[in-house]
Amino acid sequence: MPLSPFDQDKDFARRALENQTRLNANLKSTYDFIICGAGSSGSVIARRLAENSDVHVLLIEAGGSDEAESVLDPALWPTNLGTERDWSFQAEPNPHLDGRALSMSMGRGLGGGSSVNVMVWARGHRADWDHFATEAGDESWNYESVLDIYRRIESWQGAPDVGRRGTDGPVWVQPAREPSQLAHALINAAAEQAIPTFDSPNGAMMEGPGGAAITDMLVRGGRRHSLYRAYVHPWSDRPNLTIMTGAQVRRILFDQRRAIGVEVEKDGRIFSVGSRGEVVLSTGAINTPKLLMLSGIGDRAELERHVIPVLQHLPGVGRNMQDHISFGCMWELAGPMAPRNSGSEATLYWKSRAELDAPDLLFCQVEFPVPSERTAALGVPAHGWTMFAGLASPKSRGRIFLRDTDPSKSPTIDANMLSHPEDREAARECVRLCRALGNGEAFKPFVKGEVMPGPRDTAGLDAFIRDSAVTYWHQCGTAKMGQDETSVVDASLAVYGIEGLRVADASIMPQVTRGNTQAPCAIIGEQAAARIREKHAL
Repeated sequence: MPLSPFDQDKDFARRALENQTRLNANLKSTYDFIICGAGSSGSVIARRLAENSDVHVLLIEAGGSDEAESVLDPALWPTNLGTERDWSFQAEPNPHLDGRALSMSMGRGLGGGSSVNVMVWARGHRADWDHFATEAGDESWNYESVLDIYRRIESWQGAPDVGRRGTDGPVWVQPAREPSQLAHALINAAAEQAIPTFDSPNGAMMEGPGGAAITDMLVRGGRRHSLYRAYVHPWSDRPNLTIMTGAQVRRILFDQRRAIGVEVEKDGRIFSVGSRGEVVLSTGAINTPKLLMLSGIGDRAELERHVIPVLQHLPGVGRNMQDHISFGCMWELAGPMAPRNSGSEATLYWKSRAELDAPDLLFCQVEFPVPSERTAALGVPAHGWTMFAGLASPKSRGRIFLRDTDPSKSPTIDANMLSHPEDREAARECVRLCRALGNGEAFKPFVKGEVMPGPRDTAGLDAFIRDSAVTYWHQCGTAKMGQDETSVVDASLAVYGIEGLRVADASIMPQVTRGNTQAPCAIIGEQAAARIREKHAL
């Protein structure tokens, strides 16, 4: 009698665990490819390279397994923040936020951010990808090329859209199932403001001025379907893919100007692993520039300040840091309404100025209060909802610095949010639109009243913006792709001046994409894997 699907899953899990236990007990001294970081991009690359059974891949992850209810249950995602599944970075005090120092959460464990985030699948706007192509000088990064990759990797479960959505890929994407009345209220409130509404935020909506839609999510059968689960987990029983967890990469090793391996710390032991082919950094926009600098790649003055021998002077390493900043406008509900799915089921993109050709504001309707530490002190309703809204295309830029040469130490993060005057004006328009939406007719059946910010003059509005500002945790840009002197990687994601080393994570984004960054990181992984396979004839 054939095994039931449940028994098949149990049998696979047993075989995969036995395989990985065996592979880790017999680590090779050298692999064909080493992928540092099992997050949204690294998971994609590891799978695509390991699809060739003759290629031996080592995937190194600092965190642990994703086998935890807090990861797999979509409703429990907030419980991972501040735990061992979070790097728990902290930015420096920001004078543009009245000296506040924002937390910079980042996923730590198999799946990276895709195992702790709110599961939103946001593919980015046409303008984002066309900008990437211009910066890279390579049309394979433009919207039409990237759209073709999305069609190949998606298993879309919503309304058919043959020109834009795929149905046979590894990534299960579905609209939020049976969304809350509050989610539908946002769609109706958008219509009241003459903002168009769509079946999905990832079709025509991201080719024009924006709109509102029920959120697309990576949830399958009521469980989180992270990019690790989509790409690597089904391959974890293969003999040519070793997944090493609880192992932090300390630095890259070189022979002259060629990357030949990495130095790793695991269980208190420091050792080296070699690479015959390439080393790929997919450790995120904070750890990746740190690793590059610790390995002698970065701005000469910064490296010399820490007495690190300069292997390659690349002044853009650590620069160009961007993130989506957000402001939590809150309303008290007339009565308790339990959050559904992930608690964030509707999204809206719109423009702060009519003359813009793409949206620069991002709104996520959240079915519970989301205050900052300052606005929480003003009082948060027991039953409330939040318009979690912010800047989709910020102009402000921050920077990552080394704190010292200890690989275990977090770098210094100067996020520098709201430093650009255009961002401050866009923030005002963002909050004004939040209030118009939340105080509209669509929400009146559910809302007792507005909690914050309430009506304010410009000075009061600016004070609320500084006090309420938090981050979407979409850090990116710190090892950007491009052709100018501040670029770190070329269109193939190869590090300038170095052989056998690529960067493939949100670090390479010339500018942050409009929306959550999980889906664009999958594209970055697919692009990197395709270039590696082409170069090595795999």
